[in-house]
Amino acid sequence: MTLEEVIVEGKKKCNSTIVKMLLASILNMNPLELLNNLDMKISSDLFDEFNQKLELFLSKKPIQYIIGNVNFYGNIFEVNENVLIPRFETEELVENTILYIKKIFGNKKINILDLCTGSGCIGLTLKDKIDCEATLSDISEKALEVALKNKESLNLDVNIVNSDLLNNIQDNFDVIISNPPYIKEKEEIEEIVINNEPHLALFGGEEGLDFYKKILSTCKKNLNSKYLIAFEIGIDQAEKIKELAIANFNKVNVDIKKDLSGKDRMIFIYN
Repeated sequence: MTLEEVIVEGKKKCNSTIVKMLLASILNMNPLELLNNLDMKISSDLFDEFNQKLELFLSKKPIQYIIGNVNFYGNIFEVNENVLIPRFETEELVENTILYIKKIFGNKKINILDLCTGSGCIGLTLKDKIDCEATLSDISEKALEVALKNKESLNLDVNIVNSDLLNNIQDNFDVIISNPPYIKEKEEIEEIVINNEPHLALFGGEEGLDFYKKILSTCKKNLNSKYLIAFEIGIDQAEKIKELAIANFNKVNVDIKKDLSGKDRMIFIYN
């Protein structure tokens, strides 16, 4: 069977984009390369692997977990069921954080802490894009195993710490950034998310604010005199998190930023 024939068979069950993503991952190609190799012979073993992965997708398993990686801010990050799938909104958080870092610290080399790091996509991307020292922290040892693999594959020098938020964090930082669990306990979310992604990384208590409360009430000891705290947030949480910031810090600046769809999805706290 040729690659073209496999694509035709796959398109009978699924859309072309997913078929090409699955085949590209199996053949270790860029999806665009497939079109230049349509006459390639596909072994029965590879065809079976393709069908198995296609069935996983049809059973509502996220494509990112099936192929085992995701493109985030121009780099490929390994992901599995122990970490959240990085989303475009988090890329926007990174993009805006870089702008704030340049505004607040200029060209100074800074020290960054990525709390609830998961796959490490935030902290590793910042390490890759700006002059900084970076520490990646998570309570989940299995998540940190993924972050370590991404650290090694990207050849980036960062510290990795197993910690329940700031409990095991000793150093001081210029920037603390986090995409913490912020879904409300009874909030309805997509079935594909609730059935596949780690609940430890999703839910943030009754109002979804538990992690923001804990971080903002304990992080002073780990902040330098000039600092930036950057959060991804739920779309209806901005004002409450702003109130928490003001209650925990004196004379603080708090900026709420919208994502490209016009929803409040980021908050920046700085002096």
